[in-house]
Amino acid sequence: MKINGNKILITGGASGIGLGLAERFVREGNRVIACGRRTSVLDEARQRVPSLITHACDLATASGREGLYNWIAKEHPDTNVLINNAGIQQWMTVTDADFMDRARQEITVNVEAPLHLTRLFLEHRALDTIVNVTSGLAFVPLTKVPVYAATKAFLHSFTLSLRELVRPRNVEVIELIPPALNTDLGGKGVHDHAPPVEGFIDAVFAQLAAGKTSVTYGFTEALSKAGEDVFEPIFRRLNPGA
Repeated sequence: MKINGNKILITGGASGIGLGLAERFVREGNRVIACGRRTSVLDEARQRVPSLITHACDLATASGREGLYNWIAKEHPDTNVLINNAGIQQWMTVTDADFMDRARQEITVNVEAPLHLTRLFLEHRALDTIVNVTSGLAFVPLTKVPVYAATKAFLHSFTLSLRELVRPRNVEVIELIPPALNTDLGGKGVHDHAPPVEGFIDAVFAQLAAGKTSVTYGFTEALSKAGEDVFEPIFRRLNPGA
């Protein structure tokens, strides 16, 4: 992926990893569109990155995803990069009374939305790059977030297939595999102990510049290559008593 001269759509681009990517892509000489559900958060992102283009939409609905695609096709037809970053993480157990409702929310946003957007944007003539943001939990699950980890495992697998399926179209597919970072994913304060987003963003851009299509950072570099001998002790450390 070229580092500059793109027009990039980032879902969930107003906070966390999405905002970190948006800020750095702008600094590198790209036009960036950030979409999100909350207009107040989008407004704050634009104050931080004045050249950021923002658009409010709800990716939890098919009409919201189709509306986003139609808006891009009409207003920003030169958009050539789609970054599927939006996601939600819910701490829960299978015995919770609202487990199924919350599980459906995660599956809709973390799986259905990126699949649907990918299908829509493959009709977009300018598209040349798709970036999917997965997680180290795609390789070793954290049982406190069972559905989130499973959705990221799904997206990882889908990304591997997608890379081959769209190769004849000359569309590049990149996977970003972050570890836990200090964001509000899962709720405010949940990841305060985790490394800052900035280090991950630096690693992303160094690896993109080197032409890598599977981008890891710290903990996730080992996880992405883990065999059973690596998986089991990490799983036990993440999930004591499991």
